Amino acid sequence: MAEIDRAKLEKVLEQEIVRFAAEHSECHKLYERAKGCLLDGVPMNWMVRWAGGFPLFVREAKGASFTCADGNQFIDFCLGDTGAMVGHSPDTPMKLIAEQLKKGITFMLPTEDAIWVGEELQRRFGLKYWQTTLTATDANRFVLRLARHITKRPYVLVFDYCYHGSVDESFITINDGIPGPRPGAIGPQVNPVVTTRVVPWNNIPALEQALAPGDVACVLAEPVMTNIGIIHPEPGYHDALRALTRKYGTLLVIDETHTMCAGPGGYTREAGLQPDILTVGKTIGSGIPAAVYGLSEEVGNMVSKSIKVDESDVGGIGGTLAGNALSLAAMRATLENTLSPEIFAHTIPLAIRFADEVKKVIDELRLPWVINRLGCRSEYWFCESLPKNGGDAEAAVDSELDRYMHLAALNRGILMTPFHNMALIAPDITEKEIDYHTRVFRESVMQII
Repeated sequence: MAEIDRAKLEKVLEQEIVRFAAEHSECHKLYERAKGCLLDGVPMNWMVRWAGGFPLFVREAKGASFTCADGNQFIDFCLGDTGAMVGHSPDTPMKLIAEQLKKGITFMLPTEDAIWVGEELQRRFGLKYWQTTLTATDANRFVLRLARHITKRPYVLVFDYCYHGSVDESFITINDGIPGPRPGAIGPQVNPVVTTRVVPWNNIPALEQALAPGDVACVLAEPVMTNIGIIHPEPGYHDALRALTRKYGTLLVIDETHTMCAGPGGYTREAGLQPDILTVGKTIGSGIPAAVYGLSEEVGNMVSKSIKVDESDVGGIGGTLAGNALSLAAMRATLENTLSPEIFAHTIPLAIRFADEVKKVIDELRLPWVINRLGCRSEYWFCESLPKNGGDAEAAVDSELDRYMHLAALNRGILMTPFHNMALIAPDITEKEIDYHTRVFRESVMQII
């Protein structure tokens, strides 16, 4: 196996940092100006983690590319971390969204688009009843409340190093064998062990042990872990997860927010899953804030019967802007025109090409690295074998190497998803952009071995 030369890595990383600063003087000026009004110079706190030491400021974007304030153009494999998976400002959805802007944005009343979206989601995912939110975080937060409400059980269960947005109950990991707050969790209301059970992904005995007391309201799971890297379920795991949740009277919630990359009906449809509740957000509105949660007929009826009409606005579920006309128009335009079988028939083969070409470089240079893929999403790892759970994935993180690979790509006109080495394929991508990434990937690695 080839080895990373850490002295070379330190040297070339410093060179890439200098190059980034030199080529993005306007972005740096905007960053310095932003420090006067935005906390740490960014509109969202995690933007301080971008590899160059300061973020790019985007001037405009279209399809699979964007231009920064310095006029530099980039191939975008990040795509707003799935928010723009259908590409930036796709033509037909943007036309339909603009039409709705002229007709009104929010009314606290439904539009016919709401019915169309509900019927389409019903068709794609098989769940009877649907509700809308603005973010997948809200959808996940709301369904946890609903699950506890109708089951009268205190706990929820999540998987070690999962991520379901800024949901308090999900910020729990297993540290040295002991469950507790995830490292870096800010101001938890309570220690999450009070609200949450946590087990490793793909560990059936641990799952059954956690469910056996009969006090877990629901399991909240991505059908394939993605936020700590792409970690597929082992054969039979989903069958066991569904069987055990039914055995112990626990609801199963599937979060498809990232795994929509698997196809028009997400991984749920591709794998024939049968969740009681499903959540999805981000890309279903072409970037307009929009998310939904779906309920089986049985669960939906239980919810309806358990909430008094006069108390329906004070239960901790909903929002003044949730279900607004613009978000519903965006979801209809996106589902009808871009999240289609035809689009995935284009993007998934390109993701396969991306993964195959990276694998050829890994094999050629005898790197102790691996690559994984889900639908139109691919990711490479700095470890010898694919992680089987979130703990394995966290242990494989190499922050210095990660920063270098991101920055080397960025300095050559490629944006990868931050905090991972992950690439999403937009409908506008062609083999040309895939092959360019392969060349940059190989050249970047050659500098440090």
